[in-house]
Amino acid sequence: MVQRLYGWLMSQTQKKHASLALGLVSFLESSVSPFPPDPLMIPMILQTPSKAWRLAFLTTATSVLGGMLGYAIGFYLFETVGEWIISTYHLQDAFTHLSDLFNRWGFWIILLKGLTPIPFKIVTITSGVTGLNFFIFILGSILSRGLRFYLEAWLLKKYGPQIKSSLEKNLMLYGLLGLGALIIGFFLIKWVF
Repeated sequence: MVQRLYGWLMSQTQKKHASLALGLVSFLESSVSPFPPDPLMIPMILQTPSKAWRLAFLTTATSVLGGMLGYAIGFYLFETVGEWIISTYHLQDAFTHLSDLFNRWGFWIILLKGLTPIPFKIVTITSGVTGLNFFIFILGSILSRGLRFYLEAWLLKKYGPQIKSSLEKNLMLYGLLGLGALIIGFFLIKWVF
């Protein structure tokens, strides 16, 4: 089943609207969706390494734009939409703790959390709710998301054939590791923060 999913995903990377789908997933992940863009971006770069920088730029730009929506949700709509998103993912305690931390360390939190599997929407919505300086928010988002996606792109461009070969040989293991990283991200937000 995992092999079929991988084969389907790799075939979709060459379709006409693949970049649009990547941009949409990246945008939504920063504001309302739990699905990260990496599982789309990685196969797209593996399939066409010459597009690595363009895809990294697209993913970074749409993530930052989606982050602006998350910020606006927190700033203008927290009592309706923002609270609903937080409660949907059962992140109320994490949100309260993160709000306290934002008052002191906002830029650094954005920088660190933007690099991790912790859902970025928590950071964007919290930034808006706490009224973090918008310029600092944008700068931190560009740096953290850019570093993450450009680093992935560089690694895939440089070591793509080896990574692709290893990925195809150990597909189940990498799938479980990716799922584990996502679960750990939610665990960290819910119980540690």
